[in-house]
Amino acid sequence: MNRPHIAVFGLRNSGKSALINALAGQDVAIVSDVAGTTTDPVKKIMELSGVGAVVLIDTAGIDDEGELGGQRVLRTKALIKQVDLALLLFASPTMGPYELNLLSDFTDAGLPYILVHSKSDLTPVDPAMEQETCACSAKNGAGIEALLGLIQNKLSQRGVSKPSLLGDLIVKGNTVVLVCPVDSGAPEGRLILPQVQTIRDVLDHQALALVLTPSSFEAYMQKRGEADLIITDSQLFGWVEQWAPAHTPLTSFSVLLAHHKGLFSHYVRGTPLLSRLQEGDRILILESCTHHASCEDIGRVKLPAQIRSFTAKKLSFTMVAGLDPLPDRLSTFALAIQCGGCMVTPRQLNARVAALIDQGIPVTNYGMALSYMAGIFDRAVAPFLNDERR
Repeated sequence: MNRPHIAVFGLRNSGKSALINALAGQDVAIVSDVAGTTTDPVKKIMELSGVGAVVLIDTAGIDDEGELGGQRVLRTKALIKQVDLALLLFASPTMGPYELNLLSDFTDAGLPYILVHSKSDLTPVDPAMEQETCACSAKNGAGIEALLGLIQNKLSQRGVSKPSLLGDLIVKGNTVVLVCPVDSGAPEGRLILPQVQTIRDVLDHQALALVLTPSSFEAYMQKRGEADLIITDSQLFGWVEQWAPAHTPLTSFSVLLAHHKGLFSHYVRGTPLLSRLQEGDRILILESCTHHASCEDIGRVKLPAQIRSFTAKKLSFTMVAGLDPLPDRLSTFALAIQCGGCMVTPRQLNARVAALIDQGIPVTNYGMALSYMAGIFDRAVAPFLNDERR
């Protein structure tokens, strides 16, 4: 999921929920004169002209009080490392200490922001801040179109608005074969998100997307064998390579995402550590989505089993799902393995893995680990190496 995430920050009753409704064009957040109406972050997906789908996030007031209010503030501040753009609202003519502290946090986290004077219909902004502030009124709609334009410009400058999975790996008219297993791990009645995202990217390149089950792939390669690029589920790496011509680039959806999300070089360096794991080592599994676990679950069941078999070592595994906090004592882990991250933005994934890299912990991802254990790691990453060296 590469929808840019935009969070609205500010004091209680600064107009955050009203602004969310004005931007969305509908009542998606509860608006009340009672301070502290918004407790947990509230998300709304909307289409933004020139950008596409974005996620708007309403937050609790940064000045919330009491023990419960303190927890709400912590949840609000946790978003700083997870979103792509912040809208900082202030209703008074100028900003106070709470807003200034938030600005400092944004700067430290490298988070771009837009200052919004949210009640311009009631009181004017301080003249000293006019040039750097967008004056808005959710009540009468003043300034909303100007704010939408600023949001579009900010996201475009950051390069988060029009991502491409395949980049220059293919050109118009190419044939891309996608090997998609349909088993108990596949969602009922649909494809998994990385497969859908890749199909769309192939179509955007005006290329041919040929979607096959493993048995259909074998029959196709025996009969025709034509493909400019083969992308497979990582669990099928070893089997698919048997039928993939040596001259045809081969990779997986997970490796494709590893390159797309911006952590490719770290994963390339960390993956060979699988061969150097020692008895009793701790492995951290990071799965950035939440779903019901099954006996064929890749992160909780299959991947740990394959690693134990590959290393012939007794290892312990810790699973963290979604965007839950990382465990304490990170330095005790010998290796971290991140999923492809299809359900999170590059910023969310990078911030998560950066904490591990800062601790000196080797990192890899599902697809790279599986390709390494299948003995075809070099082939799986080869399509992206020239891009990494540029």
